[in-house]
Formats: sequence, structure tokens, C-alpha cells
Amino acid sequence: MDGNGRWAIKQGKNRSEGHKEGAKTLEKLALHAKKLGIKILSVYAFSTDNFKRSKEEVDYLMNLLIYYFQNKLNKVCEQGIKVVFSGRKTPLSSAVLEAMDKIVKKTEKNEECILNICLNYGGQEEIVDAALKISEDLNKGIIKKEDLNRESFQHYLYQDLPPIDLLIRTGKEHRLSNFMLYQSFYAEIYFTDILFPDFLEKNLDEALYYYGTRDRRFGNIKS
Repeated sequence: MDGNGRWAIKQGKNRSEGHKEGAKTLEKLALHAKKLGIKILSVYAFSTDNFKRSKEEVDYLMNLLIYYFQNKLNKVCEQGIKVVFSGRKTPLSSAVLEAMDKIVKKTEKNEECILNICLNYGGQEEIVDAALKISEDLNKGIIKKEDLNRESFQHYLYQDLPPIDLLIRTGKEHRLSNFMLYQSFYAEIYFTDILFPDFLEKNLDEALYYYGTRDRRFGNIKS
């Protein structure tokens, strides 16, 4: 969900205003995705590298996340959407962790679809953390070396979710930026110049149309 800060600057506003608009856009898109029958939506809310930004911007983002988890996701919950989180807990504050825990518990029985919020997340970090868990289970004899393959490795990721079908990046950049690297091995990638606050429901529809035109062979060839 890239381009919030640049959107604000173009509007002559503080970067923080862009993050606020981006949060509103996410709420709309989550509900639209559910309406379209999309079962899993993963969103990159904050990366491990985003902590390199100014303390002022990071603090604003964290407070915005707390506010949305406590207030604005109620509509999402009422729609039967289950909220889960991917990422490391350290160095998130106790206030952020508490807000995360509450929304997870509030929605844990929802079954319509899943909103996976990647917060303090990095794709490389996720693979490292999975490898550490596997090492522990190997040492404890819970699994055997011969049991490891691409499918069993996936169970050690932050969330045991299917591979990504369609990966959308807004905001003009043409890179993955450490997002769900393991899960994206056969993802169709849709890049758009639209800054995230301006990415509307119709733009999601356009991305899905693009996905529908792709020839997904998964390494095979058509007979």
C-alpha cells in the first residue's frame, strides 16, 4: 500500500495526513474484496525497515494503527472478516500489541474471509524466523529432516495461508520491497502508478481483470 506520504505532499499536506487517507482506503477495499468473494487479503501496513523513518512519523503511524484497530475495524468485524497479523512483535509497544490482540480475539470466529495485516513485517525476516522454528523442532525430534519440503516449510511462516495469487503494488515503484517473498513464488504482479489513497474499488476491479487475463501455468506448458 505505497504512496501515502507522496499523496499528502502532492496535496500540500503533512505526510501523516496521507497515512490517514490510506487507512480509509484500506477499510473500503477490505469490504469491497469481501463483497467480490476474495477469501484472503494480505496488506503491508508497516515494514521492519519503516522504523528507519523519523520518530514523529513512526509514532503517528503507531497511534493511527491503535485508533483503527480500536474503532474503525468494527465495520470489518461485522462483515464476518477474521483479522490476523504477520510480523515480529519486537519492538512494537505494549499499546499496539494490546490493540492487536483485542481485534484478533474479537474476530477469531469469523469465517467469511481473512484480512492478514503485515505489521512490523519483512519477508526475509519471516523466512529466518521460520528457519529458527524448524531448527527447534528438529532438535526436539518433532519433525525429521526428510519431512521438510516447500509445503511443510510454509506451515512455519507467521500465518499458514495459501500462496499469493495476485500481488498489487501501488505508488509507481516496481519492486517487492521484502513483501511475502516465500508466498509470492508464482504470484501475478500488478504494478500501478496510482498512489494508495487514490486506489479505489474500481482500480481493484481493474487489477482483478488483469489477473483474469494471465496464463497461469506454474512451470508447466499447455498440452
